[in-house]
Amino acid sequence: MTDNTLASALNQHCHCINVDRDALQKSLELRLGESGVLLGLQETHPHLLADSPVFISPDHVAQMKAIIGAIERVVSLEAYQDLVLGWAPKIAHDDPGVHGVFFGYDFHLTNDGPRLIEINTNAGGALLLLHVAAAQQACCDAVENFVVGRVDLAGLEQAFVEMFRNEHQVLSPGSELRRVAIVDEDPDEQYLSPEFDMFRQMFEHHGIEAVVAGPGAFTLEDGTLYFDRKPVDLIYNRLTDFYLQSPACATLSRAFRDGAVVITPSPRTHALYASKRNLTVLSDAERLRSLGVDNETIVTLVNGVPRTRLVSDDNATNLWSERKGLFFKPNWGFGSRGTYKGAKLTRKTWESILDADYIAQELIPPSERLVIRDGNEQTLKLDVRCYTYQGKIQILGARLYRGQTTNFRTDGGGLAAVFTAPEP
Repeated sequence: MTDNTLASALNQHCHCINVDRDALQKSLELRLGESGVLLGLQETHPHLLADSPVFISPDHVAQMKAIIGAIERVVSLEAYQDLVLGWAPKIAHDDPGVHGVFFGYDFHLTNDGPRLIEINTNAGGALLLLHVAAAQQACCDAVENFVVGRVDLAGLEQAFVEMFRNEHQVLSPGSELRRVAIVDEDPDEQYLSPEFDMFRQMFEHHGIEAVVAGPGAFTLEDGTLYFDRKPVDLIYNRLTDFYLQSPACATLSRAFRDGAVVITPSPRTHALYASKRNLTVLSDAERLRSLGVDNETIVTLVNGVPRTRLVSDDNATNLWSERKGLFFKPNWGFGSRGTYKGAKLTRKTWESILDADYIAQELIPPSERLVIRDGNEQTLKLDVRCYTYQGKIQILGARLYRGQTTNFRTDGGGLAAVFTAPEP
């Protein structure tokens, strides 16, 4: 048995390790400083955290690292930057020097290796996953000893804080990171709003004042960004207005252009990595070769990134005929909004896609995890997310779900811990 098939077998048959709810409750209470946190989450977000972990093989982890490294090499090329910035708004052309925190590389696992479905530059869930992974327990010593990759909660949390401090040093070398604002549109209404409070507490635990706010809550005076009359050193950007184009983001946009505050991830970061149109380049051997990419990197990307094409009038006939093997995504979208599995497309929807700005990606079915709910077996789809900083994986997580795309509406689904199955 190979380590890939071993991980697959564990995902189908291992039900002996699950979240220790008491341990998770204590962990969350310690961090948030309030009792009953987990019970409250279970009432308001019943499908946020999965009980069952996901197993992946060391081979798959190594291949994901190789794909991420290949993308970093391509993004460093001036020719690639010139190309993808050519279809981004002007604000993305400004280079603040930051790399961007919490990239999310999302993979589907196949028998031939992992396939990169998309890149997110404001990926949520990492801090929640820390606590979920640390609270896993096995029902027997055999399984406990079998599972590797336990999470060092305190160590990773410290690494997260140092990541933000490193981003701050780009704009203010030698100065101390004193105040962070965690920013999203209507933060209290966001599904991952509990994580915002966890980040606030994490920063404050490490001596950094932190606030959670919407983008319109700031003022800019004499080259300094303020919230509640206090200066802000860094914006942890969770907005899906990636280029700060809405009226609510006007002050943040001005502060970014003036160099008054560190915004991470920045508009440029999204343009270089997360615009879905970039996948049409990263999956095209000839395009990569024309940009000066070396052959080894090209092979890694062509094997690891599903073939992706821009939908246009010129290829519409071919794409329609091939639609059952394709997945359609809007260039401007985020999450699962506006996405369509080709096999389910109607002519009316197809016409709306042609009138919009879409990519067509080779359909890569997700792998599966068998879980037990109320004594019954049920099969859930899964994808694996690599949370990275500067091209290095910090933590692995998974999302378990049913339906066409990942969601937080599946009984037994949600954010799941990931363990690496040992080599057989």
